[in-house]
Amino acid sequence: MVSPSSRRSTPRVVREIRHPTRAEVSAAAGKTVPDLIRPQLKVVFCGINPGLYSAATGHHFARPGNRFWRALHAAAFTERVLSPWEEQLLLERGCGITNLVPRATASAAELAPEELGAGRRRLERTAHRYAPRWVAVLGIGAYREAFAHPAAGIGPQPERLGPSRLWVLPNPSGLNANHQLADLARAFRRLRTAAWGVRRR
Repeated sequence: MVSPSSRRSTPRVVREIRHPTRAEVSAAAGKTVPDLIRPQLKVVFCGINPGLYSAATGHHFARPGNRFWRALHAAAFTERVLSPWEEQLLLERGCGITNLVPRATASAAELAPEELGAGRRRLERTAHRYAPRWVAVLGIGAYREAFAHPAAGIGPQPERLGPSRLWVLPNPSGLNANHQLADLARAFRRLRTAAWGVRRR
């Protein structure tokens, strides 16, 4: 558990951005990205698993073309579009990031169903430990598989993870052609309203 003193400390933000080489990205398979989390956040966003680019950088949703950070800003979670290297600033805004499966792959399609099922149990442990108000899973297909709810849709879910309520959001990957940035912004904004109870804009 994170101590109260560490929660009050100023988050460390990486100022220098160093993009990984192609060799570094290729070598990142199986690596992990540390959770960005602390107790009692409003929302913890849960990706499926890190991509190779993110694992090579050590930052969440780092691959150019991923729309996570733009969707956060469009939905008023952040005042501007943060870069992945500024992810620690999310904690000040009541948000964190984790993954269903910690190991990095080139594609989420490489994950076995058993890994997604284990990811659900891992996420439940995380919810019990940190007690966020909402856990938002980013990817309807992964949610349906991991939670064994094949008919689940985007939005709030009836079940809970311990003290936390569950929400499903579209996958913000640039490869997800089913949802454009405007669609992501609307979906994220609904969660923002539910988590804070008011619209900021």
